[in-house]
Amino acid sequence: MKEQLKQLLENSYSPYSKFRVAAILVMKDGQTFHGVNVENASYGAAICAERSAFVSAISSGYKPHDFETLYVMCDSPKISTCCFLCRQVIAEMMEPDKKIICMNNLGEKKEFTVKELCPYPFDEKDLNI
Repeated sequence: MKEQLKQLLENSYSPYSKFRVAAILVMKDGQTFHGVNVENASYGAAICAERSAFVSAISSGYKPHDFETLYVMCDSPKISTCCFLCRQVIAEMMEPDKKIICMNNLGEKKEFTVKELCPYPFDEKDLNI
């Protein structure tokens, strides 16, 4: 997965931050979806690599809880974790025991479960409906 993520980093569109991120989402059936961060001049409308991969999977017909593992690589020697917008999507789409593997550009990694990365998710129980 490390080499695929390194290659995928090349597709990132990050002219403002210069912080390239790639994600590969593995489904329970083995299918994979790729995502990269895509920035624009208004910053707030940028999309992260993780959400890009989830949107692609959902657009292809997958549903919450069809996801097995999320791999994320930042183009940095530091291992970074997912932002809080992405954590919200992760918490809603993946089961609490599924793995998120965060890597640096050297291939070093830290592994988390969804529950570890998102210990107090905002979910349907928080809505008054």
